[in-house]
Amino acid sequence: MTEIWTLAALWLGLALVAALFSIWFRVSTALSEIVVGTVAQLILGALVGAAVLGTDETWIKFLSGLGAIVLTFLAGTELDPVVFKLKWKEAAAIGFASFFFPFIGCAAAAHYLLGWDPMPSWLAGVAMSTTSVAVVYAVMLEFGFNTTDYGKTVLAACFVTDLGTVVALGLIFAPFTYKTLIFLGVGVVAFGVLPWVTPRFFRLYGNRPSEIETKFLLLCLLGMGALATWADSEAVLPAYLIGMVLAGSVGKDHILIRRLRTLTFGLLTPFYFIRAGSFVSIPALIAAPVAFLLLLVVKVATKIIGVYPVTKFYKAPAKEAAYTTLLMSTGLTFGTISALFGLSHGIIDQSQYSALVAAVIASAVIPTIIANAFYLPRHLLPKPESATVEGGAPTAEPAATRVPK
Repeated sequence: MTEIWTLAALWLGLALVAALFSIWFRVSTALSEIVVGTVAQLILGALVGAAVLGTDETWIKFLSGLGAIVLTFLAGTELDPVVFKLKWKEAAAIGFASFFFPFIGCAAAAHYLLGWDPMPSWLAGVAMSTTSVAVVYAVMLEFGFNTTDYGKTVLAACFVTDLGTVVALGLIFAPFTYKTLIFLGVGVVAFGVLPWVTPRFFRLYGNRPSEIETKFLLLCLLGMGALATWADSEAVLPAYLIGMVLAGSVGKDHILIRRLRTLTFGLLTPFYFIRAGSFVSIPALIAAPVAFLLLLVVKVATKIIGVYPVTKFYKAPAKEAAYTTLLMSTGLTFGTISALFGLSHGIIDQSQYSALVAAVIASAVIPTIIANAFYLPRHLLPKPESATVEGGAPTAEPAATRVPK
């Protein structure tokens, strides 16, 4: 057990360093954790060995995966049903454009410019079409946009984008079998029953020291996640859907949400973001930068071509439209999942995988830094008198005071 405790202390030490960097440099904690993971793997790998971080340890994979699942669930709970009904056309249009243009553009670039075979090229299109719900939600939470209609609309658009990614991955690569039908059938039942069962169960047995609400939600998330992976889908997809269908009940329980955020951001997501950053091999990128740079540039360019005109069509101001476009250009969870799917199924080789993962992770960092530095829509920031802490209770330090000047 000594090795496990030492490794856990190392990871949480890196998480603490990342949190301090996020305060000093006024960037999102999620982004600082990605960068710290990349630098830590480079430095510690050179000094001690490539396996020093233990990214392939089963328990680290579990905490990382659980962090992605719960974070995606929390993002789903931010989807206000009232706002979605009012702005579903805008969210759907932004989300579809965010998926379709990079999907086609990156697949074409991989095939015609990099010379990849058709199937690896399609996989590149899938991996680069994503928008990271995890990164976008972390940024929204950082600045308080998650409580605004604007933030809820962007999160809904993220879901549409990643739904397109999952459908494309399934239709092109994953076999459609009886497992898929079982997963869809159980999912339809679960998503229909949970909004009715959950509030009644919480009223009967909730508000006790045993934290039965958290156990119930984790049971639902892990159960549907297990069924999704068994059906060759991804565990984060049902997590987002569960969050959406429970947004009207769990999403309004600010105390419960704050407890879940404490668990998620305090313990789980550092493992996810640091692990994601550790997959970037800086020496490999320096040695062969063309594929990485091309995929990154094409992804961001096609996101701009697709998303910016849609935001302007819905009369967003220039700065707000640019900010939305750059956030929709981020990628992480589904992008790395798609790339890993391709590698494990022999669709792409190791060099193609490295280029894809590096481009995906770079897209999580670069557009977000540019967006927050130059296009932050300050007019949408919550007012000091209505600012809330992460759990929804009033605070003396509004989100606006934490925004970079």
